Amino acid sequence: MRIGMVCYPTFGGSGVVATELGLGLADKGHDVHFITYKRPVRLTSFHANVYFHEVTAMEYPLFEFAPYETALASKLVDVVLFEKLDLLHVHYAIPHAAVGYMARQILASQGIYIPIITTLHGTDITLVGNDSSFAPVVEFTINQSDGVTAVSEQLKNETISTFHIDREIKVVHNFIDFSRFRKINKDHFRKAIAPDGEKILIHISNFRKVKRVEDVIRVFEIVSKQIESKLLLIGDGPERKAMEDLCRQIGLCDHIRFLGKQEAVEELLAISDLFLLPSENESFGLAALEAMACEVPVISSNAGGLPEVNIDGQTGYMCAVGDIKGMAQKCIELLENEDTLNQFRQNAFLQARRFDIDQILPQYEEFYEEILRKSKINQ
Repeated sequence: MRIGMVCYPTFGGSGVVATELGLGLADKGHDVHFITYKRPVRLTSFHANVYFHEVTAMEYPLFEFAPYETALASKLVDVVLFEKLDLLHVHYAIPHAAVGYMARQILASQGIYIPIITTLHGTDITLVGNDSSFAPVVEFTINQSDGVTAVSEQLKNETISTFHIDREIKVVHNFIDFSRFRKINKDHFRKAIAPDGEKILIHISNFRKVKRVEDVIRVFEIVSKQIESKLLLIGDGPERKAMEDLCRQIGLCDHIRFLGKQEAVEELLAISDLFLLPSENESFGLAALEAMACEVPVISSNAGGLPEVNIDGQTGYMCAVGDIKGMAQKCIELLENEDTLNQFRQNAFLQARRFDIDQILPQYEEFYEEILRKSKINQ
């Protein structure tokens, strides 16, 4: 198949999933064309079956904001026509589902029908898409998609309860590539970060309010009073400056390291003892799954789709959103009992195996083929 992959090229979960999916499909012999405004962060090396098409929006004094959606629609039409694509897979509803619909209509006027598959990732439904300024477009373009997938049962159910959806939504969970995310020996990293054998806690996110990074620091503040430990904060975003200020206020700068955006997060996960994810909402929890693949138990909130990933009392623990004391106590319980911690490590790894990319990729391939068959019948 010749597949157009439309996504945000950033460190966010939707862009990561789209990129990893495209690379996995390319490994199976499909031609994958990434179409976005810059090279996706995880698209780091040459692949014979992978193509990248950069979208450039015109700068003009009349436009207060460059018309990216229009430029993207035009680029989609161009790539479909000249690369003979079979379908477009758009990730994150806003604005990609609407842009995909526009491109499909333009192509239809030229006698070409291109099926559109929309994957819902979370905040495109739960936060942004639910805003009254976006909701009508989101609802319309989901219903106009030829196929729709969601990354968790919880997100599917929330989409149905939020919008009037007349399309079937297929749940295809996020996945993990075990050729990359696995426990590896990085003891030299660990000694550099925790030279006196301290325990290492880690958090990875885009530092938005919904991730509740302050809760991560407050949990660590309690843990560090009882257990010698270090905290690694990976990522960047609007909350970072406030979190740096908080660390200074509570006097923990020597024990908390802000490492910014990192591409090789698996190397940092490999030296960690616990992963903290106290988010207000998570449609799935891809960062948690990546940690579990590296045998790192997860202490998380019970929000959104996290219960589909993190099994309370087996792969980690879940607490209510905002339960800082509860999360800290669960961290302490695990860190104080090495045998239990090791058992949770193994449980986390086994749970992560359920989401192996080799099991998820065929689900996408089958769905693509189903949508292509239906589109040919309906033409």
